[in-house]
Amino acid sequence: MFKTVRNAWAIPELRKKILFTIFALLIFRLGASVPVPWINTQGLQSYLNAMSGSIFGLINAMSGNAFSMATVFALGVQPYINSSIIIQLLTVAIPALEQMQKEGGEEGRKKIAAITRYTTVAIALLQGFGYFTLINANGLVSGDLPTWLAGIIIVLSFTAGSAFVMWLGEQITEFGIGNGISVILFAGIVSRFPSMLMNMVNGVKKWSMHLTDSEISAMGTTEGEAFRNSLVHPAMIPLIVIGILVLVVFIVFINDSERRIPVQYAKRVVGRKMYGGQSSHIPLKVNMSGVMPIIFAQAIASLPATIAAFIPGGSDSTFMKVFDSNGLVYAIIYFLLILGFSYFYATMQFNPIEVANNLKKNGGFVPGFRPGKPTADFIHKVLNKITLFGAIYLAIIALLPIITSNIINLASGSQMGRSLSIGGTSIIIVVGVALETVKALEAQMLMRHYKGFLE
Repeated sequence: MFKTVRNAWAIPELRKKILFTIFALLIFRLGASVPVPWINTQGLQSYLNAMSGSIFGLINAMSGNAFSMATVFALGVQPYINSSIIIQLLTVAIPALEQMQKEGGEEGRKKIAAITRYTTVAIALLQGFGYFTLINANGLVSGDLPTWLAGIIIVLSFTAGSAFVMWLGEQITEFGIGNGISVILFAGIVSRFPSMLMNMVNGVKKWSMHLTDSEISAMGTTEGEAFRNSLVHPAMIPLIVIGILVLVVFIVFINDSERRIPVQYAKRVVGRKMYGGQSSHIPLKVNMSGVMPIIFAQAIASLPATIAAFIPGGSDSTFMKVFDSNGLVYAIIYFLLILGFSYFYATMQFNPIEVANNLKKNGGFVPGFRPGKPTADFIHKVLNKITLFGAIYLAIIALLPIITSNIINLASGSQMGRSLSIGGTSIIIVVGVALETVKALEAQMLMRHYKGFLE
């Protein structure tokens, strides 16, 4: 990967794209540090830390801690991601949108992109209003302005920040190295690593103080609980590092894995020339749906904790303890939702009937199966098996941090393992975006006939 980046840097045109991308990410991180006025950010951080099992933890990770600090870019790329998913689903459900996407050409794609942008702004307004409602309900709105006027300014600030992040991602896609939204998501997640590292170092220092329970209790209820939850046993750090490295290797291996269905094309004579007769294959990615099943499953599985955030005292109820993000019930629901969404996305992205019909039109066939319905049935059967394996892989990646956090909590006697609850999702996104970016750079170098740099 580093060799590819170094070779790309040697090409003046690609160097400009890399520099533009770095500059855009600096602007993103700058905006993620500018707080929205009239919000008690310290109180908000304390409240969201107590609600780490809700969907707010995922949004905070995606935004690079901007959500917990209530900055201009607090909503991050979430509204755009939600808008893209909604438009993608509506494209399948509404024939007019499907026709616009398939037959409209470049003009149709521009219209779909425009609809996605408008939908992003609408979703950002809704999410910004919900975020303000949460802040106001907990008495975290400060200042001399009337609540309704402060609310308008806060919601519009969140919406404008989200729209700017969307525009910034499009600029990276057009003038940078590509995959703008993914690169911004990558930057937001990676930006949390230094603070996580410092928290672990401080946790080890606190552990080395060897304070007794009575000394910790003397700090007060809130301070003592925070001190106890931040403790980190020194032996846990190398185990966590080794686990992350193994997880990265596993993700890279599965990300490049695919099932290849062999395809043979029949020979045909046109005039004095013979065409066809070559062999090919249909590649089916093991993890065809990417990280989206995990994101959707986590959003739904954490709905009880999210709803409880809007109810005074709801987070302390027995019902919420059952649906705790580190509990058994949550893990089972999480696992089943990942399986369901994996099959849903695989069905959305790959149509065996359409593939079989295209093979039949071009004189291709899968050896051992007749063209048409038998071929479609075979591809569908293979797709189901591959999707099951990919879904189990995603479930393992998603549940491993939960299992690890419970082990750490039992071993250390603290709650520091809760910060790992979204670790699997973050690692998949970081590794996936890094691999996609490297492939994009390699493709751009090949387009410029710099084949020697890839050898």
